[in-house]
Amino acid sequence: MKKDVIVIGAGVVGISAALELQRRGYTVQVLDREGVAAGSSAGNAGAFAFPEVEPLATPGIMKKAPKWLLDPLGPLSIPPAYALQIAPWMWRFWRASRPSRYQALVAAQASLMRLCQAATERQIADTGGEAMMQRDGQLQLYESAAEFRAALPTWELRRQHGIAFDLLESPEAIAEIQPGLSPRFTHAGFTPHWWNTVDPKRWVEHLAQVFRDRGGVIETRPVRALELSDTGVWVRFDQGAADASKVVVAAGAWSHHLTRTVGDWIPLETERGYNTTLPPGAFDLRLHLAFSRHAFVATKINGGVRIGGAVELGGLDLPPNYKRADTLLNKARQFLPGLKTEGGTQWMGFRPSLPDSIPVIGRSSKSPNLVYAFGHGHLGLTQSAGTAELVGALVDGTDPAIPVDPFAGTRF
Repeated sequence: MKKDVIVIGAGVVGISAALELQRRGYTVQVLDREGVAAGSSAGNAGAFAFPEVEPLATPGIMKKAPKWLLDPLGPLSIPPAYALQIAPWMWRFWRASRPSRYQALVAAQASLMRLCQAATERQIADTGGEAMMQRDGQLQLYESAAEFRAALPTWELRRQHGIAFDLLESPEAIAEIQPGLSPRFTHAGFTPHWWNTVDPKRWVEHLAQVFRDRGGVIETRPVRALELSDTGVWVRFDQGAADASKVVVAAGAWSHHLTRTVGDWIPLETERGYNTTLPPGAFDLRLHLAFSRHAFVATKINGGVRIGGAVELGGLDLPPNYKRADTLLNKARQFLPGLKTEGGTQWMGFRPSLPDSIPVIGRSSKSPNLVYAFGHGHLGLTQSAGTAELVGALVDGTDPAIPVDPFAGTRF
């Protein structure tokens, strides 16, 4: 039986899109190669990072990159076996960091973040999800006055976009918000309207259950290819196919493999993220902590502590390098002297990332019946509800809440 819409991907973006389309009256089926929240939607830091309006591709970042890349366990690394393959992506990343392009990216990201914050509140209310939220704020930490001053332009950028924050300039002021930090952290920025979910996997499972309760269908089945028709899109499996009037590709780091089957070549890459989740009692963590220079975070997950972050541009096929997770945990032990590091569980996941740090949200260049929603990098959870509302408008053929031209896949 022909569906109204098939959504490919059961991570937080795909499930959110399915819920929104269902709310708009469509019959929706979700397909995923592994199941609900099986990838980055399970192991991320659980943050709704709406203040993060600055892209990774900032002016001057390429001057820092060589130093980082020389350290295989540093905040940004490329395994030697993958260096040649990722070179075209890095060239596009460099182009995106030019000042003229950077300003446009910030404007697009800020616009999307404003929508996403409001859309997430709507999603929480619609699905009865408030009990799964932790509205504690975030501390971004700096180890010297010089490091703090270097970050002030980013805080000014947030101020320009209406983001509330307080700047703290002593260890004592920091300790009033988060006791137990090493005194090496002398300055910080406190963002009060930052919030987290108690567990990103449980949050997506909650959304998926609401979708099912309202009549939605989720099936674990790998999609191999897409085929356009005059009346919709065929979804091809190893054996057989399904037909839908509209198809939404929200398959995370695997999305570009599907877009290529209809002739859309989009330079999606994979940031491999690592973390260790420690059990309850590991540390009295009051809020989300970001260790700026070291590119990792500490966050509350199910009463425990998750230590993770950094960027490894290594694709989908290379084996994990869990020394990266060990390095982050060792740093966290220094920064949080009372941290108990026993009994942790390590994880590695694939963040789908585009070279200019903003996602693809828009129709395929080949057919208006095929809609793309992927490439959110570190911000998939943050931008999921807003992306879903944009997808709903694109499927409806109505005007989106914000212009989607900056997010078109054809920009590359």
